[in-house]
Amino acid sequence: MTARRMYALGIEIGGTKLQIGLGSLRSETIDQLWRADIDAPRGAERIREQIAEGVRELLESRGLGRSDVAGIGIGFGGPVDADRGCTMTSHQVGGWDDFPLTQWVADTLGLRAVLQNDADTAALAEAQYGAGRGFDPVFYITVGSGIGGGLILGGKIYRGGGRGAAEIGHLRPGHLPKHLPYPGTTVEQIASGFGITERARQAVADRAAAASFAAAHHGSPAADAFTTPAPESPASPLMELAGDDPGQITTKLIATAAEAGDPYCRGLLNDATDTLGWAVAQVITLINPARIVIGGGVSLMGDALFFDPVRAAARRHVFGPFADAAEIVPAALGEEVVIHGALALARDTFA
Repeated sequence: MTARRMYALGIEIGGTKLQIGLGSLRSETIDQLWRADIDAPRGAERIREQIAEGVRELLESRGLGRSDVAGIGIGFGGPVDADRGCTMTSHQVGGWDDFPLTQWVADTLGLRAVLQNDADTAALAEAQYGAGRGFDPVFYITVGSGIGGGLILGGKIYRGGGRGAAEIGHLRPGHLPKHLPYPGTTVEQIASGFGITERARQAVADRAAAASFAAAHHGSPAADAFTTPAPESPASPLMELAGDDPGQITTKLIATAAEAGDPYCRGLLNDATDTLGWAVAQVITLINPARIVIGGGVSLMGDALFFDPVRAAARRHVFGPFADAAEIVPAALGEEVVIHGALALARDTFA
């Protein structure tokens, strides 16, 4: 590295947003941030055009050139082959299948790059700069539209045999959710924002199944969610909030309705936190991390609706001697967590 190369760039490529951050190699901060919305129908090619535009604009705004940049760290919203610097696929945007992204950066921007998936990148950020700082190992979980995980071991991303690890959202609990009779085969399908919302819409659409389930479990805890009118009733807080339109149901509305006493929404969230707590218990039992950090939009529901029940469920399911081994805490770095991690990747690789 020459004396001039005192900066790094971090890039987050998501399903809906693109962020590029500039930071010094010698600091832990983001000096400047560039953001853009992703136009998914225009595919990966448009995103790459935006990356080139964003890097140019960001550097020009600071009076910098490529010779001032040591390298780029990238957190990609999907599975990657980090060793080859290739994206494997994206579930939101077409055109990323087996794409040589780090080579594209070298050819197009004239800069070196290092690639990881976004959950692993966020995990690195929280371990180095956030809620996991000072702990080892750190397991990070993001609970948003999907559920991702990352394991930081000895300050490094643990990738197993090479193509990734820590995919907690794809664990299969092997049991039906307790409170509402709508199945999900993976943790992500039950406990992610998308999963919670889809199960709510199923509950609204299938009152007969809900009533049948309640009758079959009369007097049991599983029937508690069915003691007041169904969500399509005008008395339901959820449907009032959604304007009687199931298509307007969101996880945020479900949380609001649960706080207002809607039993269906309480059941939905209990299923989600029970399932996520079960998954956390498997992580603790297998890995025994020093700290578990949870971020993502769903976790913003707070202690009463999210963290407290997740902690309680993890304690119920975990291997007994490990019950107090890992504190479960909220993430600290907010919406810029992947950028912090991408800059950390660049600093660790190119400084």
